[in-house]
Amino acid sequence: MRNIISFDKAIDFINDLELPSPTRQKLFISDALGFILAEDVKAKENSPAFKTSGMDGYAFCHDDFSKNSNEIKLKILGDNPAGSENCIKLEKNTCIKTFTGSLMPKGSDTLIPIENVEVQNNCILIKKEVPKGFAIRPIGENYKLDEMLIKKGTKISYAQVGVLASLNISQVLVYKKPLISIVGTGSEVLDLGETQTNHSQIRSSNHLAIEALAKNLGASTLQLGLVKDDIDSIKALFKDALNTSDILVTTGGVSVGDYDFVQDVIKNDLGAKVLFHGINMKPGMHVLLARKDNKIILALPGFAYSCVVCAILFLLPLIKQFSKEKLELKQIKAKMEVDFKKANKKRIFTACNVRYENGEYSLNFDGKKQGTSAILSNLLDNPALLIQYEEDEDLKAGDLVDAMLIDTIY
Repeated sequence: MRNIISFDKAIDFINDLELPSPTRQKLFISDALGFILAEDVKAKENSPAFKTSGMDGYAFCHDDFSKNSNEIKLKILGDNPAGSENCIKLEKNTCIKTFTGSLMPKGSDTLIPIENVEVQNNCILIKKEVPKGFAIRPIGENYKLDEMLIKKGTKISYAQVGVLASLNISQVLVYKKPLISIVGTGSEVLDLGETQTNHSQIRSSNHLAIEALAKNLGASTLQLGLVKDDIDSIKALFKDALNTSDILVTTGGVSVGDYDFVQDVIKNDLGAKVLFHGINMKPGMHVLLARKDNKIILALPGFAYSCVVCAILFLLPLIKQFSKEKLELKQIKAKMEVDFKKANKKRIFTACNVRYENGEYSLNFDGKKQGTSAILSNLLDNPALLIQYEEDEDLKAGDLVDAMLIDTIY
């Protein structure tokens, strides 16, 4: 007789797993996109290191403004294009044409935009004044020497790649992503492209949906395809998977049927320690979690909706444990638009529609089909999961409830 545990207890088992720190590796910065940084990144210099121009215009000394004159004229000494180190020093009542990104010439403290002046006989007439220091980027505006720029544990995105490049860092130390092997089981399931030979066969979607989810959560994946309900084949495939991957995810074969061999292989042949098998929840009562050394096995139900929902709920915290990534699903309060019955005393996750209007969320079940845990199409169209707790009663329109935005991961 299996010991059925609560959903919260199952999550505690995952969160309490003591796993070794993930392996670190050096990657070229553009290849590190989506990885977690394994070291702090500090500025090795000021940026900019010198005062530079913030736009195209004319560099001059602001004190040359004559307060008694209606028209200010400055002689143009030359050009100062970006990338050059202009050695011309300003004299009184002179200016230098200076372009965006150029070093500010010696003796200048202000840049006046091109549109504020009129050029006449190698001089500029200032038509519209600007304050002292205008359009000058100060030393260290972008970052200062020894400033902490990117903290260890940050997920690398385009902004981090840009900053790393500006620091002349070509390779960065990151945590290696956990490798997840995925296998679907069942003699009745067909892979993509396989020809149906009898009406009892069904097309498998689980192994590919789980692979897509794992990639979306930042893991590396190894797709092992499908295996028939043959205990020797299952055993050999699982052993190979555990030798190469951090997490093995299986679908099907964990219930109480005569051909549910997955649980038998995990419990009797792999030498794995079963952490739990059976949760007081719907869907997903028969989920199994086991550990073999530092490898984890997550065995999911075979029905498509049940399989994917359980993968969302349990695979995410597992990847979080292996990768040190801050992965969370957004949970919200929403107002019920309709009445909804509580089917049993389990933790129930039901696909629903959520909308946000006038500062609040509301939910309904428009277009969601009623039936078994096989209806994967209920997860289309930006869905959420209504959460009903064990002690909850039937819901009424207007009740405030918990819901999970399953496409919003942060």
